[in-house]
Amino acid sequence: MQPRITMLTIGVDDLERSVRFYRDGLGFPTKGIMGEQYEHGAVAFFDLQAGLKLAVWPRDSLAHDTGLATSHPNPTEFSIGHNVSSEDEVDEVMRRAEQAGARIVKPARRTFWGGYAGYFQDPDQHLWEIAFNPGLIPGD
Repeated sequence: MQPRITMLTIGVDDLERSVRFYRDGLGFPTKGIMGEQYEHGAVAFFDLQAGLKLAVWPRDSLAHDTGLATSHPNPTEFSIGHNVSSEDEVDEVMRRAEQAGARIVKPARRTFWGGYAGYFQDPDQHLWEIAFNPGLIPGD
């Protein structure tokens, strides 16, 4: 299997709230909610980096599509890492997320591995790590 990850889909409780958080709060580009004409079809896609999108889809729709029962969110199942170019940028992203309605789980601070990072949860408890890693500086 070639590692060709092109989509991260997260289940959400309130699709419109999630769109506001990611689009208006974090500034992620999107065409908004689409697929509302289909039962279990409403979804929003956000452009991340080239070739990668974030999809927010109601938890009930994701459960219906997979055939799995819905369950209570468990925020420590995974985190989404967002690597930035400086400690100041970590602080700025954390501030912006908090202003957009995120819950700061761990304020940014120096890490044991020589970087600087913090964690927040989006309105649906999904965990994001915002990190400056001197060994992995993004090349934008």
